[in-house]
Amino acid sequence: MLGIYMQRSWVILNATAVLLSFLYIFAEQLLKMIGQPDDISKAAGQFAIWMIPQLFAYAMNFPLAKFLQSQSKIMVMAAISAVALVLHTLFSWLLTLKLGWGLVGAAVVLNTSWWFIVLAQLVYIFSGTCGRAWAGFSWKAFHNLWDFVKLSMASGIMLW
Repeated sequence: MLGIYMQRSWVILNATAVLLSFLYIFAEQLLKMIGQPDDISKAAGQFAIWMIPQLFAYAMNFPLAKFLQSQSKIMVMAAISAVALVLHTLFSWLLTLKLGWGLVGAAVVLNTSWWFIVLAQLVYIFSGTCGRAWAGFSWKAFHNLWDFVKLSMASGIMLW
């Protein structure tokens, strides 16, 4: 069931990311509405659009992290994060400073770093190292989805 719960979380969080992406798309206009200066609103709006892929990386990463934590696979997560940190630092320097990409370079590096973590964790899980906790994709992830949404909303409200 642990794998099923992870898949249910992916469905719910990716649907939420789709909804949140509209805030990113209209960030410039929303910032102007609340009184931000035009130049800041424009830069933040462009950056927000470039950051949309990170929303979906978050939606994938958080259930993956809980899945691995529940099995005490902390060292795997630490190793993946260490590699991501080194790559992130190198590419941040390269794209933002050396090549002069600025905010676009920062967004590309952030997106790439998060997606690297997600893909590395998926490779680890799919390689069979999690035993019976991962039995592959299942349609069971779509059963009782509304109950899982209600539980997720309650959890989110408690965290908030």
